[in-house]
Amino acid sequence: MENFVFSSRAKTVTGGTAIFGLVLLIISYFVDGGEGHHMRFWTNLLHNSVFFVGISFMACFAYAAFTTAYAGWFVQFKRLWESFGMFLLPGLFLMGIIIVGLFTHSHHLYHWNDTAAVETDAILNHKSAFLNKYWYTGATVIFMGVWYFFISRIRQISIDEDKNGTTAYVHHARIKKYAAPFLIILGFTTAACIWQWIMSLDAHWYSTMFAWYASASLFVAMTALTIMILIYLKSRGYFPGINAEHFHDLGKYLFAISIFWTYVWFSQFMLIWYGNVGEETIYFRTRMDNYPVLFWGNLLLNFIAPFFILMRNDTKRKFGTLFFASAIVFFGHWFDYFNMIKPAARETLTHMSHEGGEHHEEGEHATMDTAGHGDDHAAAGHDGHAGDHATTGHDGHEAAHGEERVSTRVFLPYKAGYTVPGLLEIGIFLGFLGGFLFFVLSSLSKAPLEPKKDPYFEESLHHHT
Repeated sequence: MENFVFSSRAKTVTGGTAIFGLVLLIISYFVDGGEGHHMRFWTNLLHNSVFFVGISFMACFAYAAFTTAYAGWFVQFKRLWESFGMFLLPGLFLMGIIIVGLFTHSHHLYHWNDTAAVETDAILNHKSAFLNKYWYTGATVIFMGVWYFFISRIRQISIDEDKNGTTAYVHHARIKKYAAPFLIILGFTTAACIWQWIMSLDAHWYSTMFAWYASASLFVAMTALTIMILIYLKSRGYFPGINAEHFHDLGKYLFAISIFWTYVWFSQFMLIWYGNVGEETIYFRTRMDNYPVLFWGNLLLNFIAPFFILMRNDTKRKFGTLFFASAIVFFGHWFDYFNMIKPAARETLTHMSHEGGEHHEEGEHATMDTAGHGDDHAAAGHDGHAGDHATTGHDGHEAAHGEERVSTRVFLPYKAGYTVPGLLEIGIFLGFLGGFLFFVLSSLSKAPLEPKKDPYFEESLHHHT
């Protein structure tokens, strides 16, 4: 079939799932009100919005990268990635809700948005030039607007090529002129957005490897979703030109980037563990102590499972096995983003409630068993440590802050929707997935599935490895 038909049944299923998720999202607003400041609603909105926007811009990144690199193998399904990119527009609307919440102080997702905290906290004050609602808004609106402009322009040229393309391949040359700068723009701006949207939830913490880590997670999730959609559509008679070799290559990317994600995860963890600096270890200490299911489950879903399932060469050619592995990995990286966002937001709410003199969650406090660390830290000299930080403009406050965090471990009680994903979270995730698929499949139905006038069409049609 040359054109995808978005059937009424498919529209009902995806649209109905999206509405169901929206209802659950609204319910989550009321189950965590009052002293909870509706944090469950806001974290669910941020979590799923960033996750699916991330899948969208990673599809754009892959499209631009392969086009710039003169790759031909992906041409058979490039319409799908173009359709992924179209979700950036509704994604901008979703992120706009978060932005409105920043200006109206409707949520407490970001500690740096509390003016009183910034004035009294040397670290937040030092970062305030970057961590503020105006930078957040500008980066989100401008960067996402630029991404959408590029992918929509590329898609327009690509569709026009099917109608008016010639052997001079003028259209393809124009696509490359957009793809090359788009690749560079995406590379830098996505990192800035990840810092703003995700890493700044832990406002006192930072890692220079975090953007790589979060981007790898999104790339793997995008690849997994691509595989699952293609397998489903091919079973319905669409994409006849896609063969086992295309799926084998997609499976190799799924396997390889999963290993890369693990490499970055381990490198970040190992360096922070070995350095044993309080303001760095707090990120992992919090998750290991209070969210062990998230911390260890993350590795199980995103490394151990895909490693053993996809290590054999033939598993990447078997549709059933590949679909199963993709489903695990796709959910696993949604789980990964849950682990990035939920503990940080809960920690922020606890600190801000404490600073405001309100009721806050009571946890069991215990002294950290870090004798070795204490000896090393003492040997290094607390005054020298504070002096080092003072020279960076933190006035010694950061050193004291880090010392305080190292010496105390806080054990928080179980909290639905934070300690592990609850039924609400799973339902909302399915709702966002339904909405994403609705937009993607709607876009996919508006253009021929096979770009027959693309100069690499025949190469992709006869792709083999």
